[in-house]
Amino acid sequence: MTIGVDAARLIGRLKELGATGRDEAGRLCRLAATDADREGRDLLCNWLRKAGLRIEIDRIGNIHGIWEPEGAAGDPVIMGSHIDTVIDAGIYDGCYGVLSGLAVIEAMQQAGLRPSRPLAVVAYTNEEGVRYAPDMMGSLVAVGGLSADEALAIVGTDGTTLGAELGRIGYVGSREPGFLKPHAYVELHIEQGPILEAEGRPIGAVENLQGISWQKITIGGTANHAGTTPMAMRRDAGVAAGRVLVFLDQLARNTEGAVATVGTIRFEPNAINVIPSAATFTVDLRNPDEVLLQGQETALDAFLDGLRNEGFEVKAERLARFQPVIFEPEIVAAIEASAAERQLVCRRMTSGAGHDAQMIARIAPSAMIFVPSKGGISHNPAEFTADSDLVAGANILLDVARKLSQ
Repeated sequence: MTIGVDAARLIGRLKELGATGRDEAGRLCRLAATDADREGRDLLCNWLRKAGLRIEIDRIGNIHGIWEPEGAAGDPVIMGSHIDTVIDAGIYDGCYGVLSGLAVIEAMQQAGLRPSRPLAVVAYTNEEGVRYAPDMMGSLVAVGGLSADEALAIVGTDGTTLGAELGRIGYVGSREPGFLKPHAYVELHIEQGPILEAEGRPIGAVENLQGISWQKITIGGTANHAGTTPMAMRRDAGVAAGRVLVFLDQLARNTEGAVATVGTIRFEPNAINVIPSAATFTVDLRNPDEVLLQGQETALDAFLDGLRNEGFEVKAERLARFQPVIFEPEIVAAIEASAAERQLVCRRMTSGAGHDAQMIARIAPSAMIFVPSKGGISHNPAEFTADSDLVAGANILLDVARKLSQ
């Protein structure tokens, strides 16, 4: 029997949640553990209750909506993502996966299905990492990669601590993170990239996820007068930083699967007529192949050593490091099979962004489903996915959850 999610209800909820947590300028800014986050959490929990789900909140604030049909036993099939956002966000990132998980459970309830396993939908805390670092925090804590006490003590960009703020908004639960071990985990998400739209494919079966290496580099030079210091006598930290940027760009273009980004840079003293005495910048390296990612890191280290040999002071600080993730082949195949049954064109693909699924994959069979993002745009109010694609993705999630819970 083929069944489907309630399309109108799913789209309506996405819009209603997307209207929640906006600032005075109308921007969607539902940062973790803010008043705006509380508004979104309250709305989600209201929908979970209406669906008859048991709500459990753990100490890091992860929200679990659990459906335990009569006769169901064992570890649950978990679906989910996050509802926190970046500053000036779109309405789909994360929220789509959470609300689709709820829609799947409701569709199974409506059809009178009695799965042999429980099902659950989870909204993980602070996936975006805008206010508190690191990102993907709720899922990281849930799998034991960071202790709850350490996470709750983290100081945010505004000087607050996560634990105090979660307590203030009423979302520090009593359960220990990781109390609900998944039988399997499936995360439905917008692609946040241009591939599916460009190829005209409505479904992506995500088979792996890129490894991520973040560093902060500081290069020290000598400040001096911009007009009186000959070029041959300069030790310009800004030029040295520029050389690193060009090197990383060329390295990524010549390495299979690689991308490299310098997203922030700051000069000292940052004056128009002074040679920079210091340049501080971030480096984001990604590759789905661990060996190639290590090669990118090694090449960067060697290039920085070359700058040191030229007399520059160079410091490198590691900010984050995650190995590539290979998702469960059987779940990936189930996604493809469902797409074929529903006559939807599907392609296997790599996720270029980090997601909660990469954390949960440490402890349970996991995979992801992608739907197209118009123009590849995300983390932006222009983020958009057609309603038909949103519904198609949710129905694929429904099929896979049914199979995994039988």
